[in-house]
Amino acid sequence: MGDFFQQYVIPHVNFWVSVILMMIGLYAMITKNNLIKKLIGMSIFQTAIILFYVSAGVKENATIPILDHHAPAAEPAEHTSGHAANEGDAHAINPDDYSNPLPHVLMLTAIVVGVATLGVALAVTQVIYKNYGTLEEDELLAKIKSAEIDG
Repeated sequence: MGDFFQQYVIPHVNFWVSVILMMIGLYAMITKNNLIKKLIGMSIFQTAIILFYVSAGVKENATIPILDHHAPAAEPAEHTSGHAANEGDAHAINPDDYSNPLPHVLMLTAIVVGVATLGVALAVTQVIYKNYGTLEEDELLAKIKSAEIDG
């Protein structure tokens, strides 16, 4: 049992946390009747997905691709003018030295979309509460059905 934790759980604890958060959010969205509680579950689920993708995009001992820490010092300007750009350059770029920024950029976009979705959903719940006087799913369905029958 200890070997299982040392091999599978501890090195990947961030993935386990994201899976647990996903299950908590999914449970809240499915089982709760209150619309605000469903929105909280949706936010937890979105956060878990963002954590998962950011964790998957991390690379050990990597630098950002903008700064070239591995390149040799630049030659003075008078030596480089008139020569080809890579003439005599023995330094080859190794992609393993750099992290991929795409997952992190996509998750920034996902955060913005998640905040916008939550804001619109909270505005809709305010309108629902104003019109029906409740945020409980069962009561809302009963009031909508009775309004359809009466109207």
